[in-house]
Amino acid sequence: MHFSIPETESRSGDSGGSAYVAYNIHVNGVLHCRVRYSQLLGLHEQLRKEYGANVLPAFPPKKLFSLTPAEVEQRREQLEKYMQAVRQDPLLGSSETFNSFLRRAQQETQQVPTEEVSLEVLLSNGQKVLVNVLTSDQTEDVLEVRHLCCTAPPSRHLRVPGFGVIGTSQYDELYFLPSPKAVAAKLDLPDDLIGYFSLFLVREKEDGTFSFVRKLQEFELPYVSVTSLRSQEYKIVLRKSYWDSAYDDDVMENRVGLNLLYAQTVSDIERGWILVTKEQHRQLKSLQEKVSKKEFLRLAQTLRHYGYLRFDACVADFPEKDCPVVVSAGNSELSLQLRLPGQQLREGSFRVTRMRCWRVTSSVPLPSGGTSSPGRGRGEVRLELAFEYLMSKDRLQWVTITSPQAIMMSICLQSMVDELMVKKSGGSIRKMLRRRVGGTLRRSDSQQAVKSPPLLESPDASRESMVKLSSKLSAVSLRGIGSPSTDASASDVHGNFAFEGIGDEDL
Repeated sequence: MHFSIPETESRSGDSGGSAYVAYNIHVNGVLHCRVRYSQLLGLHEQLRKEYGANVLPAFPPKKLFSLTPAEVEQRREQLEKYMQAVRQDPLLGSSETFNSFLRRAQQETQQVPTEEVSLEVLLSNGQKVLVNVLTSDQTEDVLEVRHLCCTAPPSRHLRVPGFGVIGTSQYDELYFLPSPKAVAAKLDLPDDLIGYFSLFLVREKEDGTFSFVRKLQEFELPYVSVTSLRSQEYKIVLRKSYWDSAYDDDVMENRVGLNLLYAQTVSDIERGWILVTKEQHRQLKSLQEKVSKKEFLRLAQTLRHYGYLRFDACVADFPEKDCPVVVSAGNSELSLQLRLPGQQLREGSFRVTRMRCWRVTSSVPLPSGGTSSPGRGRGEVRLELAFEYLMSKDRLQWVTITSPQAIMMSICLQSMVDELMVKKSGGSIRKMLRRRVGGTLRRSDSQQAVKSPPLLESPDASRESMVKLSSKLSAVSLRGIGSPSTDASASDVHGNFAFEGIGDEDL
């Protein structure tokens, strides 16, 4: 996640109160919440109580007098660095104190009251799943709402969607039951498979395909996130959240998991994300006609770009400056599809284990006249993903991709590295579920089956076959790129713990 505070606002207090400066916190380039200095100070104090002063980054000090425009700008920069440092810290960034602060601030900023609403979630094939949630439900609540249950009388009460008012304290025993109205329960997806899927915020394009904006995080409220964008283009989609196809075996053992995976794969083939020859297409369609879903998926697993996430067309400086490319992420690599002048469609692949580090930079073009003021109106943000790649033994090279989805690309890289490290340590990505004490699993009275997608259409004759850009990246003529530009307003640098030293023979 890319946190920034690109701007401030002077706002009037409630009921004619004194004016104050609001700091606009953006996540992935989109406004998440608007907060005062005193609110961030309160968060800092709470984190200090829980984790100690030695763990926390520096926080800008209080001022006795009103701030000058220059001091407001200085505080903005300091608060931005503070929020980035807290989020990047594994302990602080995942803490409930930090995440609940952001959720409350998001709801207050958008002025959304807490109430029960209907939320539409799409499957990869466009099928709609309608769930009833609270506007204040976080991402996990929407995917798998857990309602507090007890065995002793309560002293306080809480309104819970679908169950009315329940008690919340002074119990002999506490346990959680999944809501019958959460997405997982609606689809009858078992508990032990929920961790293999995630909710994503997407923008539906004119041709009906999805442009992925981000994976919804634990610090945001899905209903508020999608409605605050005030456009019918934005949707929430359920999609598998792992990269290693070996985990498909776990998912395919369950009927619902198999159907979800099958629907996603058919959709990816139809939109051209998975590369298929005419003969492979014929075999896949034959398996569809036989309703041999597992065999269909086994064949699909052998295809290039199976399970990849494709991004919108963008620009890279590989293998030459301002080269139009289409980037896909999957199978522990970034794939760049490109066309050089007078040549057929080609592909270059960058393995995450050969990226020493990467970073996202966001820069804003200066207004005409070349100057910027502290209160500034800001132009369109330019996002770049730059990674340092081991091209050959002892030869590192920076590669830069300029794309509005640069932050989403960075998130994909990080999740691929995390998955590699978990696997290397002998762990599992299977979600650790809360332990239940008594009770039985409640299922929805209106469960929804995953619809089988239609048969694959004939392959698009306009789609070209693709050849590898080079058998060795070191054989490609590369321009000297140097370090990424430093005129950025904010950046995140990610060291890669999965980075491996290699030689020419491994490329």
